[in-house]
Amino acid sequence: MYAVLDIVYNQLCSLIQLQFFRVMWYYNTGDPARSPVIQASIRRPSMSEDIGRRCGNRPLGITVSEVTFKRKKDPEVFQTVSDGLKKLYKTKLLPLEEQYKFHEFHSPALEDADFDNKPMVLLVGQYSTGKTSFIRYLLEQDFPGMRIGPEPTTDSFIAVMHGDTEGVIPGNALVVDPKKPFRKLNSFGNAFLNRFVCAQLPNPVLESISVIDTPGILSGEKQRISRGYDFAAVLEWFAERVDRIILLFDAHKLDISDEFSEVIKALKNHEDKIRVVLNKADQIETQQLMRVYGALMWSLGKIVNTPEVIRVYIGSFWSHPLLIPDNRKLFEAEEQDLFKDIQSLPRNAALRKLNDLIKRARLAKVHAYIISSLKKEMPSVFGKEGKKKELINSLGEIYSRIEREHQISPGDFPNLKKMQEQLNAHDLNKFQPLKMKLLDTVDGMLAHDIASLMVLVRQEETNRPQPVVKGGAFDGTLNGPFGHGYGEGAGEGIDEAEWVVTRDKPMYDEIFYTLSPVNGKVTGANAKKEMVKSKLPNTVLGKIWKLADIDKDGMLDDEEFALANHLIKVKLEGHELPADLPGHLIPPSKRKIPAE
Repeated sequence: MYAVLDIVYNQLCSLIQLQFFRVMWYYNTGDPARSPVIQASIRRPSMSEDIGRRCGNRPLGITVSEVTFKRKKDPEVFQTVSDGLKKLYKTKLLPLEEQYKFHEFHSPALEDADFDNKPMVLLVGQYSTGKTSFIRYLLEQDFPGMRIGPEPTTDSFIAVMHGDTEGVIPGNALVVDPKKPFRKLNSFGNAFLNRFVCAQLPNPVLESISVIDTPGILSGEKQRISRGYDFAAVLEWFAERVDRIILLFDAHKLDISDEFSEVIKALKNHEDKIRVVLNKADQIETQQLMRVYGALMWSLGKIVNTPEVIRVYIGSFWSHPLLIPDNRKLFEAEEQDLFKDIQSLPRNAALRKLNDLIKRARLAKVHAYIISSLKKEMPSVFGKEGKKKELINSLGEIYSRIEREHQISPGDFPNLKKMQEQLNAHDLNKFQPLKMKLLDTVDGMLAHDIASLMVLVRQEETNRPQPVVKGGAFDGTLNGPFGHGYGEGAGEGIDEAEWVVTRDKPMYDEIFYTLSPVNGKVTGANAKKEMVKSKLPNTVLGKIWKLADIDKDGMLDDEEFALANHLIKVKLEGHELPADLPGHLIPPSKRKIPAE
């Protein structure tokens, strides 16, 4: 009898263990959306219970208690944004890309160097627009392989990067270096690699950014000469990975060739990275410059299909004297705006990489739906070629169906014509069916993990010092009398011993004494009547009052009133007001009053 009970007892234990393993297997491999909640706990009988059972005193003891297996996981925790992006890509997005041949249709797989590299600036333009001179102007130093001339001198892609010693790395050696973000360029072949080099040199500007110089885009008969590689495809590869794309135009050559038009169209979906520079603008008169600017905006509007107007910077980016200095102040202001934009790149690099990963994930999801839909429609035995042609021709209808079924924006779909051309070279029967688990993983990444990374991005941006791009042309106008706006506006009179307001104080005094001052001061109400005549908004006048009322008594004496009118004049001339009153604007009689 005891032998029979032992057999039954062991079989029950084995059965319970088997069920437990089945549950765990389903938990780890099943659909997370239907992950079960298991409430089962097995307690084997203690020795006393076992003896009692054998003696017939107690039945077989199996108790049930609540143990819950939860499928939901907390978001990933990362130390840096770069590490987080690498881990999310490798563990959650890359499997989806590999499953549906994403890399054969859109973009090669990302590597660690793509997440670790410094911000890159890509210069694009027709020959002799000043691309290489622009780099020379930023660095204030020649770089290896540099050639400048009116003819098409730069016939190679040159990655200008920081290095301890000057030197040139050939393309074939560059694409096997795991520390450089160029390994996937190997797919463009020797015709391209023979025209690709990396120029390294010790330069403070390159400690924060890298610059990519490109061959001049050809025009006329020259554009019919084959380069031996897909020039537009190479630029599109760089556009996906750089932080800023600068299109340079010569003020004397605004014609957009067929090759240039093709290049600009290849930069579609990267409009947020594009800036336009109208270079060599010092060589034409002001009236002509306005016409050239209008013609450039008209030409760009026909090619760049965006509702926003692309930012155009006007200037002359080289170290030669200005031929026509009439617009010197305009060029200086435009140059400072462009420099600020470039200096912001390291600060925003992590956010840019995060944004690019999100765009890549959305495209990968759409691609998976397209590939799986084609696979689903393909016959298993007969009529494969005919069905393939039919599906490719009706790809637009498949796009529309996927858009309706999965609520996807039309802007997330790849180019229809290009996709049709690529599908012709593939066997649709070898495509994979839809696997919801891979898509759910990517959805989870976008919904939860990206949100946790955003917090880390803001922390890194806050901790990064400003400005982060130093050296070269960026330091040339930071301090001293040649700084932008030095001695102008609120800075007027900064080097003068006499108080600058003294020049116009007699005129301001005449107005002051018409406002019925009491004990040498006018009230706020009386001062307001005069100040509002400037027609400046109350918010601006309020700031001027705060700056001029130095002793903070709510009234203005003759010096404070003169100062208020001087600041009004500064604002009316188009200058910005200072956040704090500069020392040279404080009236001489009040320079001992401590600032509040």
